[in-house]
Amino acid sequence: MTKRQVVAEVLLVFAFFAVQGARPVPNANEPHYLGKAIHYWNPGWAGDDFFFQSADAHAVFYLTYGWLAYWLPPTLFAWSGRLLTWALLAWAWQRLSFAAVSKRWFSVLTAGMLCLLIKHCHVAGEWIIGGFEAKGFAFVLLFLGLEALVRGRWKRVWPLLGAAASFHVLVGGWAVVAAGLAWLGLGKDRSPLRSTWPAILAGFCLSLPGLIPALLLSWGAGPDLARAASRIYVYEILPYHLIPAQFFGGRFVLRFAFLLGAWLLLYRATPAHNGLRRLRAFVNGAIAIALLGLALSFLQYVDRDLAASLLRFFWFRLFDVAITLGIALSAAAWIVWALRAQPLPGRRGLAAAVLVVSVHVTICAVRDCIPTSPRADRLPDSAAWRQACGWVLESGAVPENARFLTPRMSQTFKWYARRSEVATWEDIPEDARSIVQWWQRLEDLYGTGSDDPQQRWHDSLAQVGAVRLQQLGAKYRADYAITRTEPRLPLEVMYENRSYVIYSLECRPPSAIVASQGGQSLYR
Repeated sequence: MTKRQVVAEVLLVFAFFAVQGARPVPNANEPHYLGKAIHYWNPGWAGDDFFFQSADAHAVFYLTYGWLAYWLPPTLFAWSGRLLTWALLAWAWQRLSFAAVSKRWFSVLTAGMLCLLIKHCHVAGEWIIGGFEAKGFAFVLLFLGLEALVRGRWKRVWPLLGAAASFHVLVGGWAVVAAGLAWLGLGKDRSPLRSTWPAILAGFCLSLPGLIPALLLSWGAGPDLARAASRIYVYEILPYHLIPAQFFGGRFVLRFAFLLGAWLLLYRATPAHNGLRRLRAFVNGAIAIALLGLALSFLQYVDRDLAASLLRFFWFRLFDVAITLGIALSAAAWIVWALRAQPLPGRRGLAAAVLVVSVHVTICAVRDCIPTSPRADRLPDSAAWRQACGWVLESGAVPENARFLTPRMSQTFKWYARRSEVATWEDIPEDARSIVQWWQRLEDLYGTGSDDPQQRWHDSLAQVGAVRLQQLGAKYRADYAITRTEPRLPLEVMYENRSYVIYSLECRPPSAIVASQGGQSLYR
């Protein structure tokens, strides 16, 4: 294949990825991960925030890209990272696709199928194309590692997957396990261990910058604290990612059945060359990991603590990625084979694949033409929320070292206001001690004391009352609180708009308060 052809395919794949992921900034996880990256290089950025002060689990990501936050505001920082990630993913995917299906332009078709499948058929909530975070770089290295595997270059597989683990230990770590299972199952179609061990050692060494911080997350926590953190993490916060009983319901069962059915059908229908067989072995390894995770999930009915300590490792995430890319590449391989062996079914299969991918890309493109709020703006009336946060940033009335009590489901306060928070639902720390402390803060701030899951949390901090809000401010050294405008509290109002009000939790003389219209500063 000529360089011009490669460049054209990479650009088209990049366009597909951009259409798939071009959501307004910030996307769902970007305030969480990019906020950490910004704070890593600029400790004064929301410097008194509890989450930012917790342990760093993605130091390699922060070191390699976070420094750009010195020169770029958060929005441009996110967009620059997205564009770079999509470009690298497009390049790596073109290489992997051509290694598995050596036909011109088919990398574009397989990229479209991958986008469609990972968006609509995921089981455990994994994604590849989206916002900017550490696992985007990890997926680039995973694709390159799979390309090496397909080509039988085992000495490259382990360093590349080890490097993936340095960026995101779960993405790279589970990929190493799946590749190891593939190596065991391939028999003679593999490199002998005596010639491969230096590459395995190199991969292990490359993984250490991601592995060591992950191991330190529970270091010194003690068994009781570690068990409590695992229970909170698995049963309270992320059961929809970690416990099959939580996501194997309704359409997710149908997705799981569809993916396995499609994989088995293509497995039987497509004659495989050596490279495709090696890819199949990797996908089967990922399926085996997921099935083991499914079996381990039944431990929760016998020993909930033991189950939580095991299920917290995201046994099902690699399944989403591996089986969707396996189906996309196997379907393309079947089309290429059928075009030679059975031209009519082959042409029909190609036309159907092109049609489905075209419809998906068109829908994504039309969606992006419709103005929407960033996915991270999860609170009602996101425009009013951004106005309130913008006032905090720009008014000059709020010190940079101020700390806020914010709505439980807020995700973008630090992103827009650049001030610290006591705790919010989305900013889950990584280390065991901080997870327990964070959960205690959530229950203290927002808990109702009810055992009913539907009534466990206050809808608004204003519901706790003015006295309790001031007590919480004193306890957590919070100077201000931002709540919904109703119910009204007898506290000093700093700012108010149609949906949100900012209260001072400090005692100020009455002369400091002046009447004003909604949406304006009330502090002089």
